[in-house]
Formats: sequence, structure tokens, C-alpha cells
Amino acid sequence: MASDVGIVVFPGTNCEFDVLEAIDASGANGHLLWHGESFVPKYDSVVLAGGFAHGDYLRPGAIARFSKIMEGISKFGADGGKIVGICNGFQILTEAGLLPGALQKNRGLTFICEKVNLEVTSDKSCFTKAISPGTVVTLPINHFSGNYTNENVDELEANGQVVLRYCDNPNGSVNSIAGIRNDRGNIVGLMPHPERAISEITGGSDGLLFWKSLLET
Repeated sequence: MASDVGIVVFPGTNCEFDVLEAIDASGANGHLLWHGESFVPKYDSVVLAGGFAHGDYLRPGAIARFSKIMEGISKFGADGGKIVGICNGFQILTEAGLLPGALQKNRGLTFICEKVNLEVTSDKSCFTKAISPGTVVTLPINHFSGNYTNENVDELEANGQVVLRYCDNPNGSVNSIAGIRNDRGNIVGLMPHPERAISEITGGSDGLLFWKSLLET
């Protein structure tokens, strides 16, 4: 039976259909979930897609964390449910306290839209478990506030919670961190967009490795 994946849509989200396409290409069923509705825990996993939730007013993710659906999603994660936040979704997860640290404006205060090389540093997460540590992948990034910061980064590193690292740090993130997990590995946030790298037609299919990981039972 194919997995069912909920995709949260906030006002300003713009990557939900990319995620739907990636999930479909991976043999699962994607379902769009409006942020103003209550969350019903009938999905195998949940994705917070990228974009500009609520226009990124205040700061990215600061308003979205208070959306009605987030209460149920927080409980879903606490119960071991698999949650992935991509780009703006990552920012929302940190604002909601589901992942440690924060995302601030890029070094140089520039918007970055390019492909980057990244090293997968851990297979102890729901989004990287099918990828061998040390594997280098190429994924697109598209953000202005992707500079990851964490005053407890040494603890994060010691716990093995870094799952993805830039090979050539484009935005100033501490320790070149591009993606992290919670201590249980069922909640993951990353700035690159694996949903935009699912076909050689679009310049590479490395993103499929991440979706394969998420959809494994």
C-alpha cells in the first residue's frame, strides 16, 4: 500500500506542487493540508513545503508557527510521526520549537538561487536513512534567510543531529550546516530543495534519495 503524505499549505507557500510531484514520482500519495484546519493524524508523514508563509512578516515562520494545524503537527511529532520542513518549512519548525536553532539572513544579505553540492552526514533520520553518510548530492537552494545559527552547535554536533552539510558554504551557516534532525530523528529540517531534483530533465535526480528515505516504512 502506498504511503500517504500530508503537505501543509500556508498563505505564501509556493512549493507544495513541487512536493506533490516528488511524492508522486516516488510512488506515494500526497495530500494538501490547509494551515487553518485541524490536523488529523492519518498520514504516514508530513511535509512543510517552502515559500514565504504569511509573507515572511516579522521573520520567516514566526506567524506560521501559530497556525491552527501546528498544534496537531507538534503532537504528531511528539508521538514519533515523521515531519520534514524544507526551506521555509525548516524555518517554521525552528520557530515552533520542533527543531533547535534558528535561520537568519544570509551572509552578505543576498538572496541565493543556485545549485549546491552537499554532503549527507547521517543516516539516522527519517529523511536520510536510505543514503550512506559521506554521499555528496547536488540540490538547488532558493533563500534569503538560510543562515543557520545555534549557540549550542557543539552539542548538536556531538549528538549527531547534523544530517546535511554544504560542501562550499553559500550563506554563512554555522559549521556549514544545511540540515538537522531532532534527537529521535523523526523530525528533519533542511534549506535545500530535494523536491526540485527528481529528474535528469531538470538537472539531476539526487532529491529522489531523500523521498525514498521518507517513504520507507
